[in-house]
Amino acid sequence: MTAPYQDILDFWFFPEDHENHGSKRPEWFQKNDDFDQEIRRRFLDNFEQAEQGHLLAWTDEAKGCMALLLLFDQFTRNMFRNNPRSFSADAKARAIARHMLEKGFFERLPSIMKKFAALPFEHSENLDDQKISMKLFQEFGDEDDILYAQRHFDIIERFGRFPHRNEVLKRPSTEEELAFLKQPNSSF
Repeated sequence: MTAPYQDILDFWFFPEDHENHGSKRPEWFQKNDDFDQEIRRRFLDNFEQAEQGHLLAWTDEAKGCMALLLLFDQFTRNMFRNNPRSFSADAKARAIARHMLEKGFFERLPSIMKKFAALPFEHSENLDDQKISMKLFQEFGDEDDILYAQRHFDIIERFGRFPHRNEVLKRPSTEEELAFLKQPNSSF
């Protein structure tokens, strides 16, 4: 019997018997309206059930946790792009990521999944979370992973938040943030 969360993992990482399983996908970190719509169509119900706490049994297994992380940290950014709701489940994602670390689930994940299990810390506007992100990516990430983690860390260390989120979250930007946002690599 297939685990109830397997469809989420197969969609994001491809099924284990797929030739591209475990490979990076360009759709993950690009704006793609078709990809966003497909995630919304296929997984909005799962997200809403998870958000209401109905899928907590998934936290008993590493892969169940991974599926919840995808719903809370990745799929929200696709389903609710340019909407404050895209960040609404970040705290839940960090709680699941901490749970995975505490239970030893993180260490058992394949490398590609570890990257996504660490991203809730990289997406956090808390410097202590950023330190966890840096530690994790330095332990298992490649050069690009470490570079992105460092860029996120540096922004939080400097501003205490991600200025590129200000408009979506209806937060006023400081002059320093506005000047920063005109620079390359200032947003993700």
